[in-house]
Amino acid sequence: MSVPHIGRIGIWSMELRFGDPGEIAEAAADLDGMGYGAIWFPGGIGGDVTGDFSRLLAATRRITIATGIINIWKHEPAEIAGWWKSLPDADKRRALLGLGISHGPLIGENWGRPIPVTRDYVERLTAAGVPADSQCLAALGPKMLELSRDLTAGAHPYLVTPEHSGIARRILGPGKLLAPEQGVILETDPGRARELGREALASYRQLPNYRNNWLRLGFSEDDIASASDRLIDGLFAWGNVERIAERVKAHLAAGADHVCLQAIHPQGTSIAKARETWRTLAGALV
Repeated sequence: MSVPHIGRIGIWSMELRFGDPGEIAEAAADLDGMGYGAIWFPGGIGGDVTGDFSRLLAATRRITIATGIINIWKHEPAEIAGWWKSLPDADKRRALLGLGISHGPLIGENWGRPIPVTRDYVERLTAAGVPADSQCLAALGPKMLELSRDLTAGAHPYLVTPEHSGIARRILGPGKLLAPEQGVILETDPGRARELGREALASYRQLPNYRNNWLRLGFSEDDIASASDRLIDGLFAWGNVERIAERVKAHLAAGADHVCLQAIHPQGTSIAKARETWRTLAGALV
């Protein structure tokens, strides 16, 4: 089985995992009709991730559905493989399983070394019948990027810059999927846009995987501690649609195949507000 087609632009959405099921189905169908290539939704907390995945598949006809990510500490490979094998072939062709190691502070005493644990999980999932081309990894550092290259379709980095896309492409080499998430803020006032970025970043700044990656990218400890303008401007695309489009182009020029846009807005996880942003962006980017 080949890598699911995800196009160049997708949507990464918290709103499409949590909320009213009817609203979620309607919004997913709307994205399908707008021409986006993929819907990415979070699975990091565990729960009924496969059920939520199936509901998004049922609500859509063309668009690929992807996880960003399935937390490998929360779901056994046999569970995920059993669900995947139960899908009709048409749904398998538009199902992409993004997998991730999560974070030591969130997992606690069960935490293990990320590379060996991830390798073991992917090898077991593949052996259980899920093709490597239907998997990708939440990869930030060089070793995890190498693992994503060697064992899966490629990488789905989160909270990264276009410079990271360039680094990732050099490690992945040609022919491997690179699909970074990009937070976008449709706000032209610098102070308000950066405030929204800081709010969105608050729960991530203490997590070592992200901190280490930002340091590798040249941000300082002070940048991270203060959520400096430099850090916010590096991680989030804010401003008008044209400015956001420039950031997307920068990722693509650096080597990304696909950019999944996460709308950051004052209403938090309001699906209505998110849909407004998706429509606005679709007009310029899809």
